[in-house]
Amino acid sequence: MTLTDEQEMMVGLARKVGERFGLDYWREQDRRGSYPHEAWTEICRAGLAGVALPEEYGGAGCGMVEMALIVEELAAAGAGATVGQLFMINPIFGGVAVARYGHEAMKSAVLPGLIRGDVICCMALTEPDAGTNTLEMRTTARLDGDGWILRGSKIWITAVPDADKMLVVARTRPLKEVRRRADGISMFLIDLPRDGVAHETIDKVGTNTLAASSVSFDDVRVRPDELVGTPDGGWPELLDVLNTERIVTTAALVGAGRLALRLAADYAGERRVFGTTPIGAYQGIQFPLAQAYAELECARLMNLQAAALHDAGGAYGREANIAKLVGSQAASAAIDRAMQTMGGMGFAKDSHVERLWRDARLFRFAPVSEEMILNYLAMHCLGMPRSY
Repeated sequence: MTLTDEQEMMVGLARKVGERFGLDYWREQDRRGSYPHEAWTEICRAGLAGVALPEEYGGAGCGMVEMALIVEELAAAGAGATVGQLFMINPIFGGVAVARYGHEAMKSAVLPGLIRGDVICCMALTEPDAGTNTLEMRTTARLDGDGWILRGSKIWITAVPDADKMLVVARTRPLKEVRRRADGISMFLIDLPRDGVAHETIDKVGTNTLAASSVSFDDVRVRPDELVGTPDGGWPELLDVLNTERIVTTAALVGAGRLALRLAADYAGERRVFGTTPIGAYQGIQFPLAQAYAELECARLMNLQAAALHDAGGAYGREANIAKLVGSQAASAAIDRAMQTMGGMGFAKDSHVERLWRDARLFRFAPVSEEMILNYLAMHCLGMPRSY
C-alpha cells in the first residue's frame, strides 16, 4: 500500500512521539500498574488521538486508515499491543460513539476534551454471565420520569479508575417485550464518579498500564441528555462502534509483532554461542522470524483493507474480523519466537519481550475471541449452519 504524503507525515509523527516514550517508559508503567498519562497526553497534543474525528470539534477529519497507521507505529516504537486499548477507550468508545450517535450538545461538550486528552473514557459492555453472548445482558435501564434508573453489573471493563466518562450499554426493554433479542438495547454516556457506581480492580497477567474492573450499578440515575443514539435501538449502533475497535486492535498487534521481531533480530545479530558466527546467521533462527514477519504483513494488509472499506462507506466486517484473527495469532507467534530466539534473556524484564508476550495474549480472546470470529466466518462467508 502506497501512503500519501499526509499519511507519511502522520506515521513519522507517531514514530517520533512513540520513541519519546519508548521501551523503558512502558516497562516502568507496567511495573507500577499505572495509566500512561504522560504518553497519552503527548499523543493527544500531537493531534494523533483525533485523527478520525470531526474537524469542527478539533479532530483531523481523516479516517480509520490513518488511525490504524498511527496505532501500529506507536506500538512498534515501544508501547506494544496495549496502546491500542488507549485508542479503543478514547477515540473509539468515546469518540466514534459520540461523533456518530451523540446529540449536538454532547458532541460539543465531550469531543474537544477527548481529542485534547482532558477527558478519559471507558465502556461498560461485558457482563459476568453473558460474556460474548452480549444480547443476554442483564443490566437494565428502567424509565423513570424523563430519565432512567440503571441497575446491574459488568466485568473486565478497562480504565474505570482513571475514566471521566463511561459508555454504558443496557437493556431498556425486557426481552419478553421485544420481537428480537437485538431490540430494546440503548447506550448512555455517564459521568464518573457517580452515586451508585462502584468498581473493583481485577488482578491480571498483563496490560497492567490499564486497569480492568468489575463494575456494579445500584439504582444509578441517568439523565435524558446522557442517551447516546436511538432509545431501544442501540444494537446496530453499538456494532458500528465495535467493528472499528477490531481495526485498532489489529493495528496495535501488528505493531507489537514488528517490535518483537526487531528486538529478536538485533539480539540474534550480536549473540555468538558457537564460534564467531552470530546466531542470526543460522536458518533455524532466521526462518521462524521470517515466517512471523510474512504473517504479520498479511494481517497488516487485511487490516488496512478493512479500514479503507470503512472509510469508503462499504461493508468491512469480514475483513476486520479476518485481520483481527490473523493479527492476534501472528503477533503472538512473532513475540513467542522472539522470546525463543533470545532464550533466557527473553524471559528477563530487561529484554522487554516478556511484557509484549504477556500483553498480546489478551487479544487472542478479546475484544472478540478467535472462536467467535471463526463462527462468524463459517456462517457468513461459507454459508454454514449456525453452530451456537
